[in-house]
Amino acid sequence: MSSIVVSELEYGPPGADQLFFDVSFKVSPGEHAAIVGANGVGKSTILRILTQEIEADGGEFAIGGTLLNMTQDVGMSRPNDTLREMLIEVAPKNLRNAGRALVAAEKALGTGDDDGMGYANALADWGDLGGYDLEAKWQASAQRSVKTPVDDFSVRLVSELSGGERKRLVLDLLLTSGADVLLLDEPDNYLDIPTRKWLEEQIKSCKSTILMVSHDRTLLEQCSTKVVVIEGSGCWVHGGSYKTFPEARAKRQELLGDDLKRWNEEERRLFHHMKIMKQRAAQNFKNATKANGAETRWEKFVAAGPPPPPVADQHIFVRLRGADAARRVAKLEKLAIDNLFLPFSEEIYHGERVGLIGPNGTGKTHLLKALSGENHPTTGHITFGPRTSVGVFTQVNNRPDFLGRECVDIVLDRISEEEKAMKTLARYGLRNNARQKFETLSGGQKARLEILRLEIEGHNVLLLDEPTDNLDIESSEALEKALDGFEGTVIAVSHDRTFLAQFDRYIMITDDGEVYALPDYEIAMAGLSEPDKLAGLRLAKPLTRD
Repeated sequence: MSSIVVSELEYGPPGADQLFFDVSFKVSPGEHAAIVGANGVGKSTILRILTQEIEADGGEFAIGGTLLNMTQDVGMSRPNDTLREMLIEVAPKNLRNAGRALVAAEKALGTGDDDGMGYANALADWGDLGGYDLEAKWQASAQRSVKTPVDDFSVRLVSELSGGERKRLVLDLLLTSGADVLLLDEPDNYLDIPTRKWLEEQIKSCKSTILMVSHDRTLLEQCSTKVVVIEGSGCWVHGGSYKTFPEARAKRQELLGDDLKRWNEEERRLFHHMKIMKQRAAQNFKNATKANGAETRWEKFVAAGPPPPPVADQHIFVRLRGADAARRVAKLEKLAIDNLFLPFSEEIYHGERVGLIGPNGTGKTHLLKALSGENHPTTGHITFGPRTSVGVFTQVNNRPDFLGRECVDIVLDRISEEEKAMKTLARYGLRNNARQKFETLSGGQKARLEILRLEIEGHNVLLLDEPTDNLDIESSEALEKALDGFEGTVIAVSHDRTFLAQFDRYIMITDDGEVYALPDYEIAMAGLSEPDKLAGLRLAKPLTRD
């Protein structure tokens, strides 16, 4: 049976408190379940346990049938690998081991460390296990996913493909593999909107049992049939689509908050867990840290006393006040960058929310960098209005000036009093990370810290490059609420459709280098699917026509 059954799973990183415990859920054959929760609660860790990459501290799980897995950094962490090496890592376990052995034997043959026998044996094992059939599937997926032909997977480097092409190639391969169970960690990362729509259709038509982690709310609404919620050091299950999840969670929170019985049940659960951990510590001293953590958690809970709150929301409050600026914020005249798009002219006004959209590789981030002054246009120029102050959010949270520094020190650059700095960190859910160095933060925590800096720097023009890419759903919603009350101008590159839906208008760059001004969200989404029909809509004004 192609099902996933998890029972009382628990885990804590070595030398640290437990990340979660009492995690139990089931994904039935053919269901497409999503794991959701705040950054850092252990969503990806659960997938790593299910693939046996790491071992749980307790509990058990069972997966029926063949399993294939895609990590969130697939194709990104080792860009100098060949495509064959990348695809071997997402193959079934027996083929994965045979493929690794074949690659190692080839390298040994090339350096003279193998007389040819090792390579011959590795090649035979690869063929016997179905390696050549798998290579045929690679070729078929590449034809559908990669713009330029792939003649030899053992020569073509991963770095020669865009991030979106790498991800689509792997996804196409897995979703057409016929595997019984698929584990997908952030499958939408690096994908543009047309490819995300393709992904939705592929997942919906896939007969495999799927368990995925994603922060793309539109994708979750379209594809999930069950939601596994990780919160409060445990989990609960919503047996429907993500479309109905927010309402279900709100009702659950209300019931938990009103029920005194909940406090007693939670106290007993924590006490029972603490006793178990104490017993384990008596048998093995390595469990002492986790046992002490469990005891501390129980003691704090009891000390707080009834009635308990429901599972605490993050309570992230973002304040982006902005400042006064001239009516015309920026004037773009006959602008072009490295032949990525045709020269175009446009004006952006104070208070507008402008989304930069289009397929990957069309120059959206290059345009944003030109607006920030990081890059210079090839032709044309940009003129900003008086009293304009520009703040920039980078897609990769690349802040070398933050490296080696604690969060609170980064905030103290702008807020002189430590008490106020700590309160500001608390509004972003970062109070517990105050003494943590920037480079050790999760991707979502780094993103929140950077947005915090934008707030306290007081800019009236915000340039945002994929601002929700590493944010959990609650953080994304907090940012959207803040931008809604922001008095300045926002220009953002994003593939997050829920985020883009609140914008006023859009500038779209096509693969052909055409640039269009699109007046609303519906036209923008239709234009991404069929840009050739934009001119016929008449509401969409092409900015580049010679």
